[in-house]
Amino acid sequence: MDVLGAGKDSGGAQSVDRALALLSLVGQGGGSPVPMTALTDATGLSRPTVRRLMLALIRAGMVEQDAKTRAYVLGSEVYQLGLMAARRMDVLGAAADSLQRLAAESGDNTYLSLRRGSYAVCAHREEGTYPIRSQALKTGDRHPLGVGAGAMALLAALDDDDRAGVLDVITPLLAEGYLGYTPDVVARSVVETQARGWALNPGLYLSNSWAIGAALHGPGGEVLGAISIAAIDTRMQPDRQEKLAALLRREVAQVESNLRKQMQSGHAPD
Repeated sequence: MDVLGAGKDSGGAQSVDRALALLSLVGQGGGSPVPMTALTDATGLSRPTVRRLMLALIRAGMVEQDAKTRAYVLGSEVYQLGLMAARRMDVLGAAADSLQRLAAESGDNTYLSLRRGSYAVCAHREEGTYPIRSQALKTGDRHPLGVGAGAMALLAALDDDDRAGVLDVITPLLAEGYLGYTPDVVARSVVETQARGWALNPGLYLSNSWAIGAALHGPGGEVLGAISIAAIDTRMQPDRQEKLAALLRREVAQVESNLRKQMQSGHAPD
C-alpha cells in the first residue's frame, strides 16, 4: 500500500513529505534498528527511492545506519532537536495537573494523546479511583486519528485540507483493522464533534469502553493533542457525558493557558 502518494507528482514537496514519513517510521522502531524491507513495505516506495531519501536523512544527521545489519536508527540530530522542542513546548508538563484533577473528580481514567502525523499516540494515562475502569488505552498506544475520543477530537479540530489528507492515509487502515470506523461513521463523528465542541466514542473500538475527548491547541492555534476521559459504558450516560465535558472544557482552557506561559517564558518548566 502506497501511503505516501507514489503515483503523484514527484516534486520537491513530495520528497520532503516522503523523507519525513520515513523518519517517523524509523522513530516508531522504539530504538530498535528498522530494516529497509520494513520501510519499503510500510510506504509502498521502491528500494532505490527509499535508499535515496535515507541517504539524505543520514547526511542531515537525522538517521544513522548500522554498519553490520544495514538497518536504520534515529541520529543524534533528532535527539538535539527533541531537546530544543521539549524546552519550547512541554505538553505533558502543561497537562499533568489537569489529568490528575480530572481523574480525581471523575473517578475514571484520563488520557493525554498527542498528534503524530496521521496518528494519535497516548502520552500518559492517569488512573481514576472507580473500582471498574476502562483500560482500552495505555501509554504508548498508537491509533489512526479518529479512533477513540481523543483521536476523534484531534481529527475534527484539523482544518479541512489537513483533515482530507489524513483521511486519505487512514481510510484503508480503518478498513483493515477498525471495522466500526466506516467512512460514514467517521464523517458523522467529525460533524458531531465540531458541533458539540467535544468528541464521543460510544464503544466503537471496545463495546463496553466509552470516552469523551477535547482537542488541545498551541499558542499559535496548532492542534497539538487531546485530553480524554474513558469509562465503562454504564458510567457514560448522556447526563454524565455533559458533566464530564464541562470538566474537560475547564481543563483544556487551563492546559492551553499553561502552554502560552511556556511560550512566553521561552522554555518548558524544569
